[in-house]
Amino acid sequence: MASLGSGTACLTAFALTAALLAVFSVTGPRGPGPVLCLTGVTVLALLWVRSLRQRDGGTERRVCVLVLGDIGRSPRMQYHALSLSKHGYNVTFVGFVDTKPHPDVLREENIRIVPIAEVKGVRVGPKLLTYVTKVLLQCLQLLLVLLRTELQSHVLLQNPPGLPGIAVAWFVCVLRGSDFIIDWHNYGYTIMALSHGQRHPVVRLAKWYEHVFGPLASHNLCVTKAMKDDLQKNWGIKATTLYDRPASIFRETPVKLQHELFVRLANTYPQFQHRGSEGEVEVERTIFSVRDLTDNSVTLRTERPALLLSSTSWTEDEDFSILLKALEEYEGFIKEGASLPSLVCVITGKGPQKQHYRKLIDSLHLEHVQICTPWLEAEDYPVLLGSADLGVCLHKSSSGLDLPMKVVDMFGCCLPVCAIHFDCLHELVKHGENGLIFRDSQELAEQLKSLLSEFPSSEGRLGLFRRNLRTSRGQRWDDNWDQNVLPLIAAPR
Repeated sequence: MASLGSGTACLTAFALTAALLAVFSVTGPRGPGPVLCLTGVTVLALLWVRSLRQRDGGTERRVCVLVLGDIGRSPRMQYHALSLSKHGYNVTFVGFVDTKPHPDVLREENIRIVPIAEVKGVRVGPKLLTYVTKVLLQCLQLLLVLLRTELQSHVLLQNPPGLPGIAVAWFVCVLRGSDFIIDWHNYGYTIMALSHGQRHPVVRLAKWYEHVFGPLASHNLCVTKAMKDDLQKNWGIKATTLYDRPASIFRETPVKLQHELFVRLANTYPQFQHRGSEGEVEVERTIFSVRDLTDNSVTLRTERPALLLSSTSWTEDEDFSILLKALEEYEGFIKEGASLPSLVCVITGKGPQKQHYRKLIDSLHLEHVQICTPWLEAEDYPVLLGSADLGVCLHKSSSGLDLPMKVVDMFGCCLPVCAIHFDCLHELVKHGENGLIFRDSQELAEQLKSLLSEFPSSEGRLGLFRRNLRTSRGQRWDDNWDQNVLPLIAAPR
């Protein structure tokens, strides 16, 4: 593992090497010119490094949180920043700002967001050239940003994406004497393999890169026990398991807040609009809720459809055709006479495959199932989760070692989940207790039928799962972070 000692050793070795070269040059036939030049360069380099490592009274209370991705879509790193700020640390939050971060992050005075632009690379020539130039430009960009910031006691990096972030952050930490922490959410090379294949040169390079530079961190965090074991066994990395936990904003939503959100969504998405006759003029209706304008009371409609919710980054590790096929089968159950509610299926998120699935959704002709794909602001997302009746997760880990954050958030809202199977999912979803695990579209359709057969009554299996979630919430993010991460940050250096 990299440490202050190793960084100092590197600098000492550099200085000794320069001194030996100077002595050799003095004894050589070319006179003192090269000696003076080399000595001058050495002195300037050491003075520069010394200035980079110059500490002040606030250094130990400064931490850089780095994500080579969109800050607004990196909830775990936002939680890290908020936890650090809560304990009095000044946070420099470096990353892309494509979507608005959570309001708590924006409001927090101790958090300073340093935006970086996504680099595209050369657009002509082979794809490999584009990728190489993109990596080189990102290296230069990160070096400039990290070397220009005030000296930080720690740099906390999200991986993936870790190329070139791991190497650059490690190098800067060595230069500046900072501790380097990697938070392993997954392996970058396994995600790349989804689109390129295991044998692609870029994938093999990424795997080598993570194996070489990953062990250089001072400390490591990871998201599951399975990943902790794999890091130790195959990478020689000792990591601390920091399970994702829901932040306090994720909770069951009161009926009045539900109605307010439904009204806002109904202005844009017809799936939330009430289609019946208006009747009383002093009533405000959505397809799910009714507000009496005379006394401002809100109730959920007994004949409302069930609200099914899923969230996604629309990437290759989630096959939404499984959900669409299951919804077609659910439609078939109703047409065959099954006593089931209509569905409004909301799929939130942004990502590269969204348009592909939008075309598939538009090609469906469903009478009892409505589908919409909104992008929600950070403050609205937990409100919608807390208003839903059932969650669906199609995240299939590329490594089989990470857990879906979306399910963690759903459980924070006491929202039961149907989740697609992969190896370590049992660390989060307990089949038959807080949700169900499925393997294909047919099994998912049968689970939807089973769970919604008594809707909206709370006496069936869906109600049982929700009650189990209420009684087994466990730790929230703050307590979990204080127990596992704060000791690493606050330890004497």
